[in-house]
Amino acid sequence: MDTFRYVKNFIRDKNVASITPTSTFGVKRVCSKINFERSDLIVEYGPGTGVFSDYLLKKMKENARLILIERNEHFGSFLERKYHDPRVVIVNDNAENVLETLRTCQESQADYIISGIPFIMIPDDMKNRILYNTHRALRRGGKFLAYQTCFQTDNHLKKHLERYFPTVNSKYEIMNIPPLRIYEAIK
Repeated sequence: MDTFRYVKNFIRDKNVASITPTSTFGVKRVCSKINFERSDLIVEYGPGTGVFSDYLLKKMKENARLILIERNEHFGSFLERKYHDPRVVIVNDNAENVLETLRTCQESQADYIISGIPFIMIPDDMKNRILYNTHRALRRGGKFLAYQTCFQTDNHLKKHLERYFPTVNSKYEIMNIPPLRIYEAIK
């Protein structure tokens, strides 16, 4: 997808988190929290043009699965044309429906869930449903890795994550435009 089309989606869809895709530095920093050798299922919320998905597929085992949940139809269509890897399942839906998506894909729980969806723009009731269902969708010891632009306040997402996850860590990645705040929530 060219830059013009990406920016057009950013302008039209308030659920697109950033005017530019995440940098290689940001992708590597988030994915450094993943043990690919012990991962059989990764779910990604809001993959956009597949910047994370590309990296994940390079690192994942041959028998692992990657479920991409994308609510933007333009990005979903783009991903369907882009990926012909049997490990990838693309679902046009909302992250809030992750449990139903897992059932439909005949999976029980994920090892990792990655999200770049803009939680700052989501009403609290929906945010809490997404986080509650995300917690339930992860296996014990699984991780929810959320990356957000650094413009949010310190407690914005962390306070919501701490309601559901016993351990929540956060770090910054300044080698991204805009800089990212990365959350690691462990079940």
